Amino acid sequence: MWVHLPKTVAEARKHLSEGAVPIGGATLVWATWQRDGFPEQAMSLSRLPEANVIGAEELGGAVVLSRVDGHVPHVLRAAAAAVGTGAVRRTATVGGNIAGSTLRCLLPAALVLEARATVLAPHGVYETDLAEVTAKRPVLLGLRWRTPVASAYRKVPAGASSAPPLVVATALHAEPATGAVGRAGHRLHAAVRDGYDVVTATAAIGPDTAHPMDQLRETPLADVPGAWDLIREQVATLMAAASAAGQADDTPRPRD
Repeated sequence: MWVHLPKTVAEARKHLSEGAVPIGGATLVWATWQRDGFPEQAMSLSRLPEANVIGAEELGGAVVLSRVDGHVPHVLRAAAAAVGTGAVRRTATVGGNIAGSTLRCLLPAALVLEARATVLAPHGVYETDLAEVTAKRPVLLGLRWRTPVASAYRKVPAGASSAPPLVVATALHAEPATGAVGRAGHRLHAAVRDGYDVVTATAAIGPDTAHPMDQLRETPLADVPGAWDLIREQVATLMAAASAAGQADDTPRPRD
């Protein structure tokens, strides 16, 4: 097997058009290749600058999970730190986890950040949403988002069941001031991985809205076993963090 290591997007597009199989850390495909045979050529983005960015509002698809650090929001950093063992995190990549894995441990975190994906195709580079990424599994060059006010993440320890452990992720985003009054608001995004499925919901937060937990109670999140208490705990934490920062003076007070 010949492994290409492109250093430019043009090179990566060329190898992809010629049939090179994209790999991240190869943690997901190695066993399959050993069983079914190796492809003639593969491609790693480990030397492509655009796929190795780590910043406050962007993360490259070729970044290995152990490198996801304090530059990114807490929810994404905590999600990466909770994947597998240290050995796995030193090999597995952001793109492989989101676009190549069925577990997609980073997906709830990316969803609550309202992240957009930059993907590579033989015809060029384009931006899309995470729904297309999970459905079509393209080559993920990176993720971009806007910095949230606060965020939280929890992965429940795996039990005896073989099902993927429950994941709860939340993020609080600032909304610009609108209308004659000119009051800014917030919106809360929550995502739960239930088995292999990810359920999401959004709540508006402001002086004229119901408490976010009352809004979320009307969504499918309320029916996910074991998730509700974790969601309530995270929502209270995020709203307290926003109030402490002076950004949520008009938001409803958390309930017990």
